[in-house]
Amino acid sequence: MPKINGNEIRPGNVLEHDNGLWVAVKVDHVKPGKGGAFAQVEMKNLRTGSKLNERFRSADKVERVRLEQKDQQFLYESDGMLVFMDTETFEQVELPADLLGDRRPFLQDGMTVVIEYYDTEALNMTLPQKVTCKIVETEPVVKGQTAANSFKPAVLDNGVRVMVPPFVAQDEDIVVNTETMEYSERA
Repeated sequence: MPKINGNEIRPGNVLEHDNGLWVAVKVDHVKPGKGGAFAQVEMKNLRTGSKLNERFRSADKVERVRLEQKDQQFLYESDGMLVFMDTETFEQVELPADLLGDRRPFLQDGMTVVIEYYDTEALNMTLPQKVTCKIVETEPVVKGQTAANSFKPAVLDNGVRVMVPPFVAQDEDIVVNTETMEYSERA
């Protein structure tokens, strides 16, 4: 596996550190007035979910891990576990539902997600960047309300609240960005 310098760590990199697999969540490059530069890295353990703040100098070498990515189809949820199927081999894999956190409501039946594997161990999943949802509740359109930056609250069919432009009405389909959890466009 490739070793990288501490100043080359970027958010999203998977690192092998302290006998565990960690994903870099946040990276701040610091150049103090006295002493050498370093990267302050907030990491999350892919197996346990625990967080760690670590300081890496540019001379420090750290092991960067490449995870294999596979497209898999969501089947169902059972006892807090999400069951996915490989569309080529039809093998099934289970991952904890809390891995998605507050983006869990956007996972829909039959949706194809990207699951990341380390050898044969499934560690992480990524939803499609954009998901289509239906608005079940929002304020009615007010004629003449066309201010460029005005948004109104709306409740989606999955229970998530988002802010939408004033021209979007109830029972309309919209596209939501799953990374920012914000309105993207009309469907």
